[in-house]
Amino acid sequence: MVDNFDKTREGEKSVAGQKGGAQQFLTFTVEQEEYGVDIMTVREIKGWTETTRLPNAPEFMRGVMNLRGLIIPIFDLRTRFRRGLTEATPKHVVIILAVGERNIGILVDTVSDILDVSGDQIKPAPTSDTQIDAAYISGLISLENRMVVLLNVDHLFDVQHIERAIGQAA
Repeated sequence: MVDNFDKTREGEKSVAGQKGGAQQFLTFTVEQEEYGVDIMTVREIKGWTETTRLPNAPEFMRGVMNLRGLIIPIFDLRTRFRRGLTEATPKHVVIILAVGERNIGILVDTVSDILDVSGDQIKPAPTSDTQIDAAYISGLISLENRMVVLLNVDHLFDVQHIERAIGQAA
C-alpha cells in the first residue's frame, strides 16, 4: 500500500498532507503577507515590549524577555525572512510559541484571526518562486480574497540553532 501524504522528515506527515480532520491556525501579518501557525504551538500573545539584546546573537534574534520568570528569546520574523528589521512600535505583537521543549517569541505586525480548516483545504507549498525556504512552509490556505502561508515553526526555529545562538551570546 502506498501512503498518500508528503513527508517532511522520515516518518512525519506534513500539515499539507493531513486529510480530513479539522485544524486551527492562528494567523498574523508581516508586511502585507499573512501567515499562520498551528494553534497548538501558541502559548500566549502579548504586545511588544523592548527586549534585552544579547551580544553575538543572530541578526533575526531581537533579544530576550523575562516572561514570568522564563527567559524567552524573541525573533523578528521580518528579519528571519530577510526583509529588513522591524521598526517595532507598541502596535506590534509578540506571539509566544512552543518549539520543541523551548518557548520562543516571534515579533509580527498584527494578529489576524483563528482559522478552522479541514485538511483538504490545505494545499502543498510551491517548491519555487518564494522568498522563504520551502522547508519553512507546511502548506497554503486559499480563502476568498487572501492566501495564508502556513509556517513550520519546528524548521523555521530549529531548537538546536536557537540553543547554539543563545549559548554563543552568553
